[in-house]
Amino acid sequence: MATQQIYQVIHPLFDEPEEKCSVEGLGRMKMSPSVRWSLFALQAYLVLMFLVLAYHMLDLAGVFRR
Repeated sequence: MATQQIYQVIHPLFDEPEEKCSVEGLGRMKMSPSVRWSLFALQAYLVLMFLVLAYHMLDLAGVFRR
């Protein structure tokens, strides 16, 4: 006869805190060229969108009106 296992669910707020991983001693993450270019493209896109937003806000403020 098989024994039944009983599982007790514990909410994370009431559970014992777990030890966190230490990041000391870790080096740079190795990335493939496609990942590196994707992150570069994302960074360029975010900078471009920030510049568009800044231009739009300055335009709404009337800085570029004659």
